[in-house]
Amino acid sequence: MAAKWFAIGALLGAIGVGLGAFGAHGLKARVSADLLSVWETGARYQIIHALALLATGWAADRWPGGLANASGWLFVAGVALFSGSLYALVATGVRAWGAVTPFGGLCFIAGWLCLALTAFRGR
Repeated sequence: MAAKWFAIGALLGAIGVGLGAFGAHGLKARVSADLLSVWETGARYQIIHALALLATGWAADRWPGGLANASGWLFVAGVALFSGSLYALVATGVRAWGAVTPFGGLCFIAGWLCLALTAFRGR
């Protein structure tokens, strides 16, 4: 799984950079500054957690097991729920998407905790 987490992280990083650039250049004239900031937050958290998936790949190689893989799945779910809901909010204008965002944040927090436990148990 280590190589898969690394590959998924790299792909999410590339997509995050692309979406960030789209927001900066393609959306700037189309949405309000507030919505552009929301889009930028989604892209920023996507890129941060793409890097977290690279770390997860390294950790899964060094300390294989369920916790390392759980952190990877939680980071992926977090990107989908957190960043995805922010992108959907901006793209559709439907503010209800904002209700999904905290669930993604919880996935991010749980992913980091699983990654920390992986290292603590791996020593």
